[in-house]
Amino acid sequence: MSNKIVPKKYPMPEQDPKERIRNFREVPLGQDPETVKLEAARCLQCKPAKGKRVPPCVEGCPVEIDIPGFLSLTREGRFEEAIALIKEKNALPAICGRVCPYEDQCEGACTLGEKYEPVGIGRVERFLADWERARGFRIPPKPLPTGKKVAVVGSGPAGLTAAAELAKKGHAVTIFEALHAPGGVLM
Repeated sequence: MSNKIVPKKYPMPEQDPKERIRNFREVPLGQDPETVKLEAARCLQCKPAKGKRVPPCVEGCPVEIDIPGFLSLTREGRFEEAIALIKEKNALPAICGRVCPYEDQCEGACTLGEKYEPVGIGRVERFLADWERARGFRIPPKPLPTGKKVAVVGSGPAGLTAAAELAKKGHAVTIFEALHAPGGVLM
């Protein structure tokens, strides 16, 4: 990979309009491994600004994923390590890589975006989650129960993430949803 700045995001392939009018599949098809490595290589690997504890993109992320870290691993083709790093902070990378308003959050804070298009952070996150799923997602071992019960109100991405984090700590979690189906903003 060269050190030359690539001003635009690498294109995301999409379903042909003639096909997509006949189905309900996603329009964006996702990127291939080589393209996603090139997109990740666009990252400037920024350090925290003076007086800040994290780089701008991480500060823009509500769960403070180590974005420069997972982009660096992705650039090197170390996809398994990259998705593991994301999942330290985000239980739902496949969802967030699709519906998170990254243009207002991590990508909106991307330093490269001040002069050019920001790094396609959401595209890379989506690719990594899809890559992991295609290879057979491994369920982590169940922790020892704490004996504590926790109720989570709402089954959207925030509620599901909270429930997953609590379950990882060994708490018994029950999710309550006011609507007829789970999913929150995903419905």
